[in-house]
Amino acid sequence: MGIRKRIAAGFIAAGLALGAAPAMAEVSILALGDSLTQGYGLDNPADGLVPQLQGWLQDHGQDVKVINGGVSGDTTAGGLSRIDWLLTPQPDAVIVALGGNDLLRGLPPEQARANLDGILAKLQAKEIPALLAGLPAPGNFGPKYQQDFDAIYPDLAQKYDAVLVLNLLAPITGTPIEERAKTDLMQPDNIHPSPEGVKKVVSALGPKVLELLAKVKQGS
Repeated sequence: MGIRKRIAAGFIAAGLALGAAPAMAEVSILALGDSLTQGYGLDNPADGLVPQLQGWLQDHGQDVKVINGGVSGDTTAGGLSRIDWLLTPQPDAVIVALGGNDLLRGLPPEQARANLDGILAKLQAKEIPALLAGLPAPGNFGPKYQQDFDAIYPDLAQKYDAVLVLNLLAPITGTPIEERAKTDLMQPDNIHPSPEGVKKVVSALGPKVLELLAKVKQGS
């Protein structure tokens, strides 16, 4: 074989060897939620929680695809009704961020607890690690309602060994009102975050999702 043919054969062999090398598998995370997850009211879809979270994770060295399973207006009951088909194909992990619309409608805490329990039970049965993100109950339904609802998230996180985020919007609600208004962290409805508000939420949520990814790696 001539020198040129030998060199060409060497390049081809090297290319085949490189092509045969297994690529690092991308991890998929399903974000099951409501309008906060879906990105309601944002002009640019890229400003939503899911795209910003995926960008944050990739900036921190994670090969991750975050799937938007948010439906505006969805309750915990809606999430439970959707979870089975959302698990096909099966994601590597799930963020469960539901309950805000249950609060807006004043739905019984025991119903929300049962629905979230059902979702987490399905994930546990499939050995899918979960992150459970909640919102604090307002006081206008009375102290017992508030106490019963707020207890749901830590109780279920402990029961199912889920990563816990007690208040998804804490980075915004914990910001002084003057600064919140000055930086426009909320949309005019004062319910949904603006792009800057989402960015603050993601900065706090990101490290918790890294904990979730660590559980994925432990189980692989």
